[in-house]
Amino acid sequence: MSQLTPEQLIEEQLRAAQGGGGVIEYLLHRLKPHLPPWLTGIGTGLVSWPAHWYWSDNAAATAGLTLASVALTGATWAAGKSTTAQRRLHSTVTVAVGSGWFTAAAIAGPDAGPLAGLYFIGSPALALSWNIRQILRRNPDSPAGADGGIWEKVGLAKTLTTKAEAAPNKATIGYQLPRGELTNDDVSKSLPKIASALDVPPNAVRYSPDPDSASRGEITIVPRDLLKNTIPCPGPSHAGGSIASAVHVGIYEDGTIAVLFFPGDPEASRNAMMLLVMGMTGSGKSEGGITALAEILTRRDVIVWASDPAKAEQTLGPLLPALDWAALDMASTKAMLAALHTVIPARTAWLAKYGYKQWEPACAEVQADGSPGMPYLVAWFEEAAKTMRETDEDVFTGIAQEARSAGVSLVVSMQRASHTQVSTDTRASLGSSWCHGVRGERDAEFALDSEVLDAGAAPHVWKDKKPGYSYLVANGTPETLWATPLRDYLTGREYLEWVVVAFADVRAAIDPVTAQAATKAAGRHYTQRTRHQLPGTTDSQPTQEDTAMPTRTHATTDEQGLSLAPHDGYDEDEDLDGIDPEQELPHPTTVVHFGERPPAQPKIQLTPKQARQAMEDLLAKFEAEGRTIVSPADFMEHCDRHGRSRSWVSGQVAQFVISGRLAETEETGVYRILRADEDEAA
Repeated sequence: MSQLTPEQLIEEQLRAAQGGGGVIEYLLHRLKPHLPPWLTGIGTGLVSWPAHWYWSDNAAATAGLTLASVALTGATWAAGKSTTAQRRLHSTVTVAVGSGWFTAAAIAGPDAGPLAGLYFIGSPALALSWNIRQILRRNPDSPAGADGGIWEKVGLAKTLTTKAEAAPNKATIGYQLPRGELTNDDVSKSLPKIASALDVPPNAVRYSPDPDSASRGEITIVPRDLLKNTIPCPGPSHAGGSIASAVHVGIYEDGTIAVLFFPGDPEASRNAMMLLVMGMTGSGKSEGGITALAEILTRRDVIVWASDPAKAEQTLGPLLPALDWAALDMASTKAMLAALHTVIPARTAWLAKYGYKQWEPACAEVQADGSPGMPYLVAWFEEAAKTMRETDEDVFTGIAQEARSAGVSLVVSMQRASHTQVSTDTRASLGSSWCHGVRGERDAEFALDSEVLDAGAAPHVWKDKKPGYSYLVANGTPETLWATPLRDYLTGREYLEWVVVAFADVRAAIDPVTAQAATKAAGRHYTQRTRHQLPGTTDSQPTQEDTAMPTRTHATTDEQGLSLAPHDGYDEDEDLDGIDPEQELPHPTTVVHFGERPPAQPKIQLTPKQARQAMEDLLAKFEAEGRTIVSPADFMEHCDRHGRSRSWVSGQVAQFVISGRLAETEETGVYRILRADEDEAA
């Protein structure tokens, strides 16, 4: 098969993206470029009949047709002056033969004398001659061919097309620039023109220069936007696994999963993640961050500290019960920053003590001497611009530079990482970036390297019109994907609440070393931090000082010099004089009779599988009754009968939403039942 030009390759992709299929349609598509000569011949033969009927007895028409034939032939010869000699001659002969036959047929009749035979022999012969010329226009045996069309249009004349490959909604074109005349930088500057020539969106064209050559590379064209539909989160990728495994956050346009790696990996030559998340208001930046946090909170060996002094609970709200520390005001945020500066050297000393060069999953396990392990720490700062305005533009620099060796990842999320808000040192220390839509190309330069922008990344094209679209330049992400758009997974509130409840027993508690260092630096901001309740529970949650810090009867000083004050409660030195433990209790003087307690509703002991099936049956019952709207309260009255807690029922409702049995409505906590016929229609 002959090699396709870039224009033909894109046409193939557009046809495939529109759903074209079938043998007949494929053959018609491949024959379409060769049909014009045949259609012209057929049209000439058909038009000759009414022409003969009108002009057969008209002498003036006869003279006019003869002159028109001669003039058309001469005009064709003159017009072909700028083309090759072969094409000029071929075109002139075709016009002369065709117009001459038409003139004779219009005067004498298409079936007069030899005219009919000349038509049925000459018309196919001329059409085939043009088809052969079209087929031989390119040499399929040549490893590289010059495509003078598109390359000349975009200012890359003499460029050779070395390969042209097609995949679903993706075309890859290899090129060889004329040596000594053009470089890959010229290709980068021509990308907008290439997009215009191929009639595709500006960010649909990207290029990858050959690292071993300044004149070779590949151009990738994606004609159709396959990310335009929201992509719901498919669920935890490594439920209960280690934070060392990839954190799934979205999907690229070619179907590749977008991932984040937080801990470093010496074998993969990957450092710990220090991440800048950027995007203008409405770009989906916060939603993408929440998706990543939810995935992190399904792992067994990581704790999260998160700050949002601007929006408080608005963004982090559903995940607050799963966070070890949530700083929702500026005072707590400053305390968290101070704690990180103290925690990092304490954790580093612990890792060195047990022979670890950097954090790895084994650090979270109980050590050989019986000491508790140390989980990974992710420090996530939402709306970090406010934090830097009210503290210092270099407030994150030291943390980002030192945290890698301490099993700590820093995430800084903000709308615009400009020079007036973030210092150059801080941006250099945040080695990874996750860039959503931005207002202008200048803003994109604050998050993405010039090489990525030159390769075709254009977040300023999206602005806030395509929330969730982003580029990921991060440790562990192949460079070939840096300029490839992805779309963040979308997580609903019910899913986030399910993550908080379902993995409550999986998530790690803070280790003593980190807790003591945080207490020493932040004081009551840490020890008295708010512990938020799990969804569906009413009992107050214990504070961290009850669960992670040791309780002592008397004030003591631990190994690191941290003073621990005595707790409230029974004091063995309390004065108990005047109480005789042998004295008999006085006899009762009044007896109060209470009514008998009504018999308790018998609970049905169900296995987890049976309980889930009971929820399915209950939803089917609601649907059979003709109900279209339900809420968790409709299921709650059955939770006691099934022997399950209210938080478990809430998690099952979230599962119904994820599996497509229920759909969210505009009213919070109210869902619409999706029938089977609706699913098929969708």
